[in-house]
Amino acid sequence: MSGVEALPWWAAVPVAFLLVLGGLIALIGALGLARLEHFYQRIHGPAISITLGAGCILAASMVYFTVTQSRPVIHEALISAFVLMTAPVVAMMIMRAAVYRELRGEHADQTDDVESRS
Repeated sequence: MSGVEALPWWAAVPVAFLLVLGGLIALIGALGLARLEHFYQRIHGPAISITLGAGCILAASMVYFTVTQSRPVIHEALISAFVLMTAPVVAMMIMRAAVYRELRGEHADQTDDVESRS
């Protein structure tokens, strides 16, 4: 007998709901990444919504394995904590690098203009 057949309905409903919700949130984040025009708009899709989608999927995994193994399973809680801590920091560092690159490019353009005038 597989784990799906042994899963009671009171656990299967939240697991299915969290999996569908997490998948939809991740899909919305991916569509935002693909559809938005500018880099600073595109970075919000993965930074915000995909983190929440991963959290929903990890919560569904935690409920599923807790019920099937008849003991608390908290490995997913550690993964969720690391995702929630690192994803915003990574997005912030990517945005800062983009701002620095743009400012450096503008500075190079200005120095080229000054050199060409003299």
